[in-house]
Amino acid sequence: MPQTRRALLRTLGTLGAAVLATAAAPAPGNRPAAPAPGSRPAAPAAGAGPAHTPGTPVPLRLPAPTGPWPVGTVALHLVDDSRPDPLLPTQPYRELMAGLWYPAEPGAGHPRAPWLPPAAAADWDTHSAPALGVPTGAADWRGIRTHARTGAPVARRAGRLPVVLFSSGDGGSRALGTTLVEELASHGHLVVALDSTYEAEQVEFPGGRVERALPLPDDLTPQVIAALLAGHSRARLADARFVLGALDRLARGHRPDTGTDPLPDGLAEAADPARTGVLGQSLGGSVAAQLAHDEPRVRAAADLDGALLGPVADSGLAKPFLLMASGTKTLTTEPDWASCWAASTGPRHALRLRNAAHGSYTDLQVLLPQLVRALPVPDTAALIGTLDPHRSLAAQRTAVAAFFAQYLTGRPTGFLDRPGDHWPELEVLH
Repeated sequence: MPQTRRALLRTLGTLGAAVLATAAAPAPGNRPAAPAPGSRPAAPAAGAGPAHTPGTPVPLRLPAPTGPWPVGTVALHLVDDSRPDPLLPTQPYRELMAGLWYPAEPGAGHPRAPWLPPAAAADWDTHSAPALGVPTGAADWRGIRTHARTGAPVARRAGRLPVVLFSSGDGGSRALGTTLVEELASHGHLVVALDSTYEAEQVEFPGGRVERALPLPDDLTPQVIAALLAGHSRARLADARFVLGALDRLARGHRPDTGTDPLPDGLAEAADPARTGVLGQSLGGSVAAQLAHDEPRVRAAADLDGALLGPVADSGLAKPFLLMASGTKTLTTEPDWASCWAASTGPRHALRLRNAAHGSYTDLQVLLPQLVRALPVPDTAALIGTLDPHRSLAAQRTAVAAFFAQYLTGRPTGFLDRPGDHWPELEVLH
């Protein structure tokens, strides 16, 4: 397998063993006004900034969230000393980084958080971006700012906050879900985005220490791939359970003291662990479904284009489940989806984003189109499809927000069953 393809699989995550087995082949604030429906080849995202000057890094921007609340964020350094690290057994404890995103009080005085912290951004530029066809130094990854204010106090009028755990694709940074995470926070959720240390391409810890992913084996046979994915899934499930426990302790007033910044005002009292959902892309979506299957503390799960690799594929879910597909996949073309769907007894919704690709469910959907006007980024359609990036992100945000509004806060919208004429990009799967 070419090295760039191996890195690319880590960057975007995987669909599961079936897809990875063939990985050697090329992969097929203020509410902004909604653009007109339809699809067309990916174009530069709105607010992409000034035209690029040759020889300087291309500036990149993320679209603002559309909810009524400003967003705050804080990074937590968590240590689980009850177990050795499942991916690096010589490490006697499991060390994690999590980003917490929440509705915040308005006001200045808190800087906007970076998309990636500085050392992780430099590592992404060196190791991850070239696998996307973006040469080192060509894009200003370090300069990307989120719309969340670091350490801002929690909005008191938001009340107790439903919780959503977010997990990216295999090998992917938690930052790749920022546009969806910020959206949920702006609509009144506490979102916990978790990195999987030694699986994610890069994880930055306090002090600028970066832990990189463990090397992939040279011989990625289907059997080796299946074992890798199973191991990554087990590690993530254990990580998620640990974080659920940390949230329970946080709700009881326990403040973690592991070298990160103090908790923002109001955060310890804000979480409502009794209303917890999970969201994930690719392998993260598989883990979300399995966690909801296994954990009484989880009420609902959303899977963004992830194959189902665990027992949930056969036993299904008795809880609310959202599945969002890309490409030409349906509930019948994917055996694991079909078996889970048939066995599930809880409320279930399946949507396909027309003309989308697997990477459409990551921030690359809005970042790569900003690069193509300045750089010869190859094969972006295989990574993020041909759907207009504005419409793609807006459709995802609307569907995911509607799902958690219905099943974590009891505010059904009917959107998931009837996207309507205004969203021809979304097809309801049966």
